[in-house]
Amino acid sequence: MDRTGQIAVIFVSQRTDADAAGYAEAAEAMDRLAAAQPGYRGVDAARDKDGLGITVSWWADEAAAIAWREHPAHAAIRAEGRARWYDRYDIAVAAVTRSYEWERS
Repeated sequence: MDRTGQIAVIFVSQRTDADAAGYAEAAEAMDRLAAAQPGYRGVDAARDKDGLGITVSWWADEAAAIAWREHPAHAAIRAEGRARWYDRYDIAVAAVTRSYEWERS
């Protein structure tokens, strides 16, 4: 998939051991909510056994990425994440200038 011109929001996080079920429920709800937002183009995510995760959400443009950041439900879950589910996180936002893909056939 060509991502050229999209905005990538790169979320790197370290999970706590607290409330795995609550975290999973919230993450699923946020995935559904993000997918319903204008300008949403997808998400890729991975988490290792020690709780380090990388999630990249893809947006059509900067305005769509900012609207997601400011969505009230997303803001509420972000506050919950800071209180219970994360030891730390950092976010980088990047404009994609080139995009390549390869797949074994």
